[in-house]
Amino acid sequence: MLNEVKVIICGKEYKLKTAETPNYIYNLARSLETKINDMIESGNGISPYSASIMVSLGLMDDINKANEHLDGLRDEAKNYVDEAGKARIELESANKEIEVLKSKIEQLENTIKLKELKSTIHD
Repeated sequence: MLNEVKVIICGKEYKLKTAETPNYIYNLARSLETKINDMIESGNGISPYSASIMVSLGLMDDINKANEHLDGLRDEAKNYVDEAGKARIELESANKEIEVLKSKIEQLENTIKLKELKSTIHD
């Protein structure tokens, strides 16, 4: 369901339809207006329009860098999952080898016991 939200940014009213909650949109609008006003105050007679463009460019830069960072984290997570899968396969292989070796040890111990038994019978 879409919410109709009305916000005022730099004195201009905007009506939005969004799936987000009104409070979320109000907070975004307030944050955006603060950034625009900061840009206007720091610039030499910069217009609200130009300040909006500059703030938008900064926000787009933030989004792009965040997405690049997220892509890097996804790649790292994929590598960890791949490494964990390889380690699991190696563990399973090692456990199988351990079972084979335990079986061989048991056979050798039985062979030794049999030889010892034969030796005591012949003595």
